Amino acid sequence: MNPYVLTILLSSLGLGTVLTFASSHWLLAWMGLEINTLAIIPIMAQQHHPRAIEATTKYFLTQATAAAMILFASTTNAWLTGEWEIHQLSHPLATTTVMLALALKLGLAPVHFWLPEVLQGLELTTGLILSTWQKLAPFALMIQAAPTINSSLLVAIGLLSTLVGGWGGLNQTQLRKILAYSSIAHLGWMVLILQFAPSLTLLSLSLYIIMTSSAFLTLKTNNALTINTLATSWTKSPTLAALAALVLLSLGGLPPLSGFMPKWLILQELTKQGLPLSATLAAMTALLSLYFYLRLCYALTLTIYPNTLTATAPWRLNFTMITLPLSIITILALGLLPLTPAVTAMLAL
Repeated sequence: MNPYVLTILLSSLGLGTVLTFASSHWLLAWMGLEINTLAIIPIMAQQHHPRAIEATTKYFLTQATAAAMILFASTTNAWLTGEWEIHQLSHPLATTTVMLALALKLGLAPVHFWLPEVLQGLELTTGLILSTWQKLAPFALMIQAAPTINSSLLVAIGLLSTLVGGWGGLNQTQLRKILAYSSIAHLGWMVLILQFAPSLTLLSLSLYIIMTSSAFLTLKTNNALTINTLATSWTKSPTLAALAALVLLSLGGLPPLSGFMPKWLILQELTKQGLPLSATLAAMTALLSLYFYLRLCYALTLTIYPNTLTATAPWRLNFTMITLPLSIITILALGLLPLTPAVTAMLAL
């Protein structure tokens, strides 16, 4: 893609997100979401591959549907109550419709079906943008609207997403689909705690972005798209393969890695709020996710690659990638757990 065109598209992507961040009026927020969607579509379709075009079309249709639902809900709320402010949603029809629309935009269960299919059709860099940056604007709206949304609905969507995210990734061999189900599960944890401790949601989102960025960039460096090609990583770069395994375990939420911090704090907060059953169910569904992360770790570090592999041998390719961003976010994805006391003190302020 032409660098000037790419610069304009990425600037528009940033503009749409910042516009949604800054808005307190539903129409302005909707405009930000639309700019965001229209900016990423050419980036998704730049490969000119049938799979990429299919993924782009699916993404456009789901995002357009979600945006139309948001517009419908905000107009209904304005018609019934005379309020256009985001935090002034008061009618049950409007609040439920907005919640479902934002769930569709984020890829939360039960409206998650588009996310694995879309992510599977994209290259890893675009998939990284879709899994991280594209979650920010809808989450900003969800945090603002959360006090008016029924807490039972939020907890139900959160638990269902953690279950679907764990269950759906069990039988996958494509790494992008596995990361899509991982995204659904992590977003479920964030929604689960959204109404009780929004600061914890922001902490979880930040760590999710760090860990997912590290995972995507590691896969891109190794040129791996399936579990079989992941098995060639050890021969190419043993250090990176060992770090990649640790990043995957961090995504699974194992101590003493960074990914354990949000899960620990969320379970603690749910118990404090008198929801021990929800906390137990969330912890049980985390075991499902942990299984497929361990499966990837096994393929990455404990298997020899098959002789029948159809992919190009990755160690024969020229290595031109800049590894500094990968190094920084991998360190963050692995070593932030000792900062938990400082983080909890900041959250308490």
